[in-house]
Amino acid sequence: MLDVLAVSNYRSLRELVVPLERLNVITGENGSGKSSLYRALRLLAEIAQNRIIPSLAREGGLQSTLWAGPENLSRAMRRGEHPVQGTVRKQSVNLRLGFAGDEFGYAIDLGLPTPSSSAFSLDPEIKRECIWSGPFLRQASLLVDRRGAVVRAKGDDGEWNVLAQHVSSFDSMMTQLADPRTAPEMLMVREQIRSWRFYDHFRTDAQAPMRFPQVGTHTPVLGDDGSDLAAALQTILEIGDAEALEQAIRDAFPGSSISIAQIDGRFEVEMQQHGLLRGLRAAELSDGTLRYLLWIAALLSPRPPALLVLNEPETSLHPDLLPALGRLIAHAAEQSQVFVVSHAPRLIAALDEQRCHRIVLQKELGATQIEGIRDLELPAWHWPAR
Repeated sequence: MLDVLAVSNYRSLRELVVPLERLNVITGENGSGKSSLYRALRLLAEIAQNRIIPSLAREGGLQSTLWAGPENLSRAMRRGEHPVQGTVRKQSVNLRLGFAGDEFGYAIDLGLPTPSSSAFSLDPEIKRECIWSGPFLRQASLLVDRRGAVVRAKGDDGEWNVLAQHVSSFDSMMTQLADPRTAPEMLMVREQIRSWRFYDHFRTDAQAPMRFPQVGTHTPVLGDDGSDLAAALQTILEIGDAEALEQAIRDAFPGSSISIAQIDGRFEVEMQQHGLLRGLRAAELSDGTLRYLLWIAALLSPRPPALLVLNEPETSLHPDLLPALGRLIAHAAEQSQVFVVSHAPRLIAALDEQRCHRIVLQKELGATQIEGIRDLELPAWHWPAR
């Protein structure tokens, strides 16, 4: 489980250290930085797939995603005694992401490329990557250390061994050098990150794929787009927690049940509702009902991830469904660490009843902060120096 998420100089996240628990709810006013925090977590996940540089490029490049304010905000600026203005830069331009738990921590530092004639001169470079043991970065706890193109790993004897001297500036060490013999810690961290699962806005319009019969195979993990909904639900019914699925349906739609029709190897969801003489096919279900079924399939996966991230799951749901969704999310948190981004008061209230860890974001002079927490109350976090 992650204990700390840290982000520096990404959009409005000038310097944010977020304490995490088993069930976390990120909320705040519009523009407070919720989406930026969600994107930062997705960027961390992209590292394990070696896609962080293309992902930043799609956001407009490093220059577009960097914190746009001054490097430091003085006390006089915070009190309004002086206008916010640029200061003399003391550090290199950087965008840094990291996390830590009881077992391992990881941090990456991206910066501007060295001047060159390359057509890719706008691509950011990976300047530093570190993996350490335990929740805090210390020199003694470092296990794998990358500086520029050189990657070293600490052996069982405590001596440092050079794993590579020419790693490309756009490649993460975890995708190039993770090996169970020479760098088992790197492999473990990479596979942990690869297990993270993200669900954003599902399509439920008339042409959404899950409204039509789909080829069905065992589907323990619902796809990002939800097109394999019928197969995912059938997988839960056969090898997952069928009782929890049926309870989730009854909780949201009393007197209802679902079944999966199978015709020539194609699966389709059918929902039986009280008072109707036939089941309703997926094409006939309302957007909200179909979206709730998608959340059931995502949250009751027979193969739960280490980290499950949900971005505004309340979208298109009737407020009366949100308490049931909150109970479903809490059930998922028994198997996975859950990170929910939401601004729906009724869903947040339902999650509060489940003893969630609520993190309220706010802005001060354009920088995102956690409401009600002073700097001394935040978890200890140290960025690796270049």
